[in-house]
Amino acid sequence: MKAHVDKEACIGCELCPSICPEVYRMEDDGLAVAIDVDVPSEHEDAAQEAAESCPTDAIEIG
Repeated sequence: MKAHVDKEACIGCELCPSICPEVYRMEDDGLAVAIDVDVPSEHEDAAQEAAESCPTDAIEIG
């Protein structure tokens, strides 16, 4: 499972790293980014919850 944040859709609300900081973090530009490796299995549910909670649907899980 991988997570991807569309930086053009991200509004920098910081919701995703507040839900799953193991997968998402804020960058210096104020926008979110996902880790570049497979999401650890123990964090898959939280990563999915963050994606579903994104107000702009900027996160893709695959």
